[in-house]
Amino acid sequence: MKISRLCSGFTSQLARLSYRNYSSFLTHGIHVFQCPDEIGIVAKLSDCIASKGGNILAADVFVPQNKGLFYSRTDFVFDHVKWPRLQMEDDFLKLSKTFNAVRSILRVPALDPKYKVAVLASNQDHCLIDSLHGWQDGRLPVDITCVISNHDRGPESEVKRFLARHNIPYHYLRTTENKRDEEILKLVQNTDFLVLARYMQILSSTFLRDYGKDIINIHHCLLPSFRGGNPCKQAYDAGVKLIGATSHFVTEGVNDGPIIEQMVERVSHRDDLQSFVQKSENLEKQCLSMAIRSYCELRVLPYEEMSTVVF
Repeated sequence: MKISRLCSGFTSQLARLSYRNYSSFLTHGIHVFQCPDEIGIVAKLSDCIASKGGNILAADVFVPQNKGLFYSRTDFVFDHVKWPRLQMEDDFLKLSKTFNAVRSILRVPALDPKYKVAVLASNQDHCLIDSLHGWQDGRLPVDITCVISNHDRGPESEVKRFLARHNIPYHYLRTTENKRDEEILKLVQNTDFLVLARYMQILSSTFLRDYGKDIINIHHCLLPSFRGGNPCKQAYDAGVKLIGATSHFVTEGVNDGPIIEQMVERVSHRDDLQSFVQKSENLEKQCLSMAIRSYCELRVLPYEEMSTVVF
């Protein structure tokens, strides 16, 4: 009996090791799907992957009640020799046509180029510096093409020294009446999306239409109660007990685009203005970083006019 159990345990361990070694040769893929709801979508998606030798690691599905809509996000692994990238595209395209999909996006992080992103910032550095360090240490799976600012940082600033070391251009565009939209547009033409890291200028509706791609913004959750200059001081003086940060897509309305991520933290009478500001800035950094990662990992899908599905 003891020998039997030992053999059984050894066999199980071997199986786990074999699967782990096998998995190390597999490639990670992500697929998101949005289509009218009907019976059999999950089965067809699963069969598409399994029939090519792939294995689903995680699957998220959202079917809003009485909307007739279907959303899914699937993480899977596959052998890219047995299931080449172009063949995979074709297989998912057939599924897309079968179910009249509104959205079918496939991403293979190890094979596909990273998203190209430009970062816009004003004089506050905390979100910009965190994004740069996130790019450097791999937390943010993007390639930063440039940093654009309406604030002229000196050559010895932490930002300018970092960018110089990594050959990332810094463009200072002093704010004028026309907001320099045309110049910014030329600098960001080859990007996949933009990040506003506490950029305190409003992008015009013309710029948004001409750029035509997603823009992710971050701001404090104190809006709309504390608008204008120094909102942290306003909120501190008002004795609020809860602060936060919101990341959202930029639309023509000011700070009211579809929300991607929100974070909150309690404050109390024991906080002074310095700790209040520090907590607020930490939330903004974390919230923006989370939004960028979620976007790059295809976790964010538009839902109705002003909302999102975030898997």
